Amino acid sequence: MIGATIADLHNQRREVVEGGRTVYTEPDRIIIRDPGGQAYVRGNDLYRFRYGARDIRTDTVGGETRTVVIRPDGSEVITVVGPDGSLLRRIRRDPGGREIVIIDNSYRDPRAVGGFYVDVPPPVVNIPYDRYIVDAEEASPDVIYATMQAPPVQRIERRYSLDEIRYSPNVRMQMPSIDVNTINFETGSWTIPPDQAARLQVIADGLNQAIQRNPREVFLIEGHTDAVGNEVDNLSLSDRRAQAAAELLTQQFGVPAENLTSQGYGEQYLKEQTQGPSLINRRVTIRRITPLLNGGTASLPPPPPGTAPPR
Repeated sequence: MIGATIADLHNQRREVVEGGRTVYTEPDRIIIRDPGGQAYVRGNDLYRFRYGARDIRTDTVGGETRTVVIRPDGSEVITVVGPDGSLLRRIRRDPGGREIVIIDNSYRDPRAVGGFYVDVPPPVVNIPYDRYIVDAEEASPDVIYATMQAPPVQRIERRYSLDEIRYSPNVRMQMPSIDVNTINFETGSWTIPPDQAARLQVIADGLNQAIQRNPREVFLIEGHTDAVGNEVDNLSLSDRRAQAAAELLTQQFGVPAENLTSQGYGEQYLKEQTQGPSLINRRVTIRRITPLLNGGTASLPPPPPGTAPPR
């Protein structure tokens, strides 16, 4: 990855103002601050699919860029992105030509309004707190595996796009999560030390079991920082931490890259309420989001665009 710490990126970052928005561009991601002060980061996760690929083909048709990663076994992962670089669809094609749509981010529910932020109330949680936010260091492998397949804490009202899930906390919070506090990051760094990498084994086993059971499963890896430093640095840093965890899960433990997606949230969701340095705030979280993507029908393929989810 570019740079070793967030400080190394400062001279590579460019800042422009476009229509009231401030856009910070780094070599491999952008951070956008809206006029209202909300900021978010968007990366390009195609990098993760290059590991172990036999061949990679890219072509652009009608403004959409289609990248096909061909693996040694002949299977393919097809990623389609729009003119602005945002993910539209991710598809896996097996060596026999059968396709599974894993993510359809082009879908917009008829009830969706405005941008990608969905204003819904916080979910009502009727399960024990330690099964809703699972502590990876304390939980047994059975609990971690069960959380990888746990249902939503309440009925999913509709199908959500990946962007709506990424940028709407109360939508994400309908699914239990696992705090991966078995790995810790140094201040300003996204590197996972080799001696800590092995601690992801139980997490990887749970992910692989869940994906073997349902090849359409999608897991969101969320990156977080403590409150030290500025907002732009922390958004970039947290996104890189989530990316580092996703890469490690694939490269060291064989978790299929296409079943993972990642997003950084900076200092927005502190676990320890402090403005000072905090090891437990420098963390990643993993959350199953398949029911959110598919409107609660997790075992079914995403419905075609323009159709309402089953009620």
